[in-house]
Amino acid sequence: MTPHSRSFLLTTWDGGGTSPPELGVAKRLVDRGHTVHVLGDPTLVQDVQAAGCTFTPWSRAPHRSSLDKEDDLLKDWEAEDPLDVLRRLRDQIMSGPASEFAADTAASIETVHPDAVLADAELFGSVIAAEAVGLPVAVLMPNQWTVPTPGIGDRAVRTFVERVVKAGLADLNAARSDRGLVPLNAFFDQILNADRLLVLTSEAFDPASGFVPDNVRYVGPVLDDPAWVGSWTSPWPNDAAEPLVLVGLSSIYQNQGALLQRTIDALSALPARAVVTLGRMLEPDDVSASPNVTVVRSAPHSVLLADASLVITACGHGTVMKTLAAGVPIVCIPMGRDQDAIAARVAELGAGLVLPPSASAEEIRAAVLEVLADESYTSNARTLASTLSVEHAPLDVVLELEDLVAQKSNDRD
Repeated sequence: MTPHSRSFLLTTWDGGGTSPPELGVAKRLVDRGHTVHVLGDPTLVQDVQAAGCTFTPWSRAPHRSSLDKEDDLLKDWEAEDPLDVLRRLRDQIMSGPASEFAADTAASIETVHPDAVLADAELFGSVIAAEAVGLPVAVLMPNQWTVPTPGIGDRAVRTFVERVVKAGLADLNAARSDRGLVPLNAFFDQILNADRLLVLTSEAFDPASGFVPDNVRYVGPVLDDPAWVGSWTSPWPNDAAEPLVLVGLSSIYQNQGALLQRTIDALSALPARAVVTLGRMLEPDDVSASPNVTVVRSAPHSVLLADASLVITACGHGTVMKTLAAGVPIVCIPMGRDQDAIAARVAELGAGLVLPPSASAEEIRAAVLEVLADESYTSNARTLASTLSVEHAPLDVVLELEDLVAQKSNDRD
């Protein structure tokens, strides 16, 4: 234990790529000698225990109890457009159930007595509970900066986003009133007023990094593989000459079955080795593949990337950061959420190209051949890898949290 061991409460939810980096932060805290209690979806218990944390499931707040697609809180594959996804997020996570998330968080605070609360950036109710009892609170943003901030993106888009979330302000203020807090005038002030907002990505990758508020800290991506990822034994000889292509479209259900099959069909006709990782929602029998394509539920991307020449991905933040940190170029096929913005950034930096989710097998095959043939994609990916290797140390996020608790303790003395 460190001389100043602290206790943290982490609140998270099973949103696919959001929880692994947040639990990676928890593991770093535990390895440093601190204790972490996690409040989250029951589907995360294996990952929580692997991180060395204790666990309580949500009870009042909405949560997923299984990996069945019908248990998904957002069902964003049914959404009509990105603003519809935002409405679902507002109503199902951010403000609609803010009172319930606040109540569960308050109960855990009374039980665990943490020195600080770490809250996923979508869990506004948890931030309310911490604010109500005067605990230091750090908001974790496990992707790029997503809050509409002056100077970031198109002004018209920011206006539309603010118009959508404004409809949730009444629910948010009702949750605040339940906890004895004054109402807010703007929706995102609930997290913008937190003591710290820790963005788990690279400043060089995130175009918003020059426009964020003063309480925001970029602490670098957390690239740990999830606990549910299995081991990997290559079916090919060690001296295999064909390029290795890694495919990982999504670890959760995004109605990706047909696209996955077209991707496999594209690779089956190429002189390449391919590994397709399905994630938690599909089974290998759900797709058919030729002998040069190995289909598995999971495999450690950190291991495969050491030998990969190319990655095909839907552009979840974690997969993209792991890929670029390894200096590997990308064929991006975004399917929603924040994936379009991440894919656009990959293309802007010259580390890959972007296809629509409707792309045919022939179009996917042509994109793979282009990226493999054009050395500039690999060169630009390796440049980004060099930046990522020196931009942040793994302990940066822990040092920020230790500083936050120490600073708040000094303020109270």
